[in-house]
Amino acid sequence: MLIEDAIAMLQLHEVPGKAAKMRAYYKVERVYWGLTTPVLDDQARQWRQELSLAERLQLAAELWASNAHEGRICATKLLTQARIRPNDNAAWQLLQTWMAEVDCVAICDHLCLAGHRRLSADVARMDEMSAWPQSPHLWTRRAVLAMTLPWAKMRNPNAANLAIREHALGWAAELAEDPSKIIQQAVAEWVYELSRKSPERAQGFLDAHGHKLRNATRRDASRKLSRPA
Repeated sequence: MLIEDAIAMLQLHEVPGKAAKMRAYYKVERVYWGLTTPVLDDQARQWRQELSLAERLQLAAELWASNAHEGRICATKLLTQARIRPNDNAAWQLLQTWMAEVDCVAICDHLCLAGHRRLSADVARMDEMSAWPQSPHLWTRRAVLAMTLPWAKMRNPNAANLAIREHALGWAAELAEDPSKIIQQAVAEWVYELSRKSPERAQGFLDAHGHKLRNATRRDASRKLSRPA
């Protein structure tokens, strides 16, 4: 599929006036097409069904390269599925390449949803993320928590999932002193979600590392606990 045709198909669904509102909201200078998320969901689903893996990877790369807000989000959605056959290594590599170019929370969140699926397919990939908490790139640091957030939400994790949870908590501890408000919010969200399923472990994390967090972060993280900070 030609990238020009793909973009034209998406732009058929433009909502008048929405692009200007999106530009004002995200405050990132790029092209906005004024599309809703359901439109991107539906189109990405159709392309996942119709295109070969090679075609899908190519289209995703070109949509990302467009630098349009919705183009980049749709690119991540093309790679957001539980199983990518016959092999998902190229998809994982593409997501890692894009990570360094992320510059806003919406694109980061969608990329991390795709990244979580690839981590679930092969948890050994977490080893490739070991340097991310030290990255000078804000959104790469945030991604280690956003990609692993679903493990904080698990109701009855097995031993393997508990090990992943502990790995992610190690990253949260490493990022606890990060001065960025965005990172502080990510740590608070991770620990808060954990407190809803495993309050004892969340409390243990805060007992050990809460002193490193900002006061507001500690309060947000502990608001479901019996001993809120």
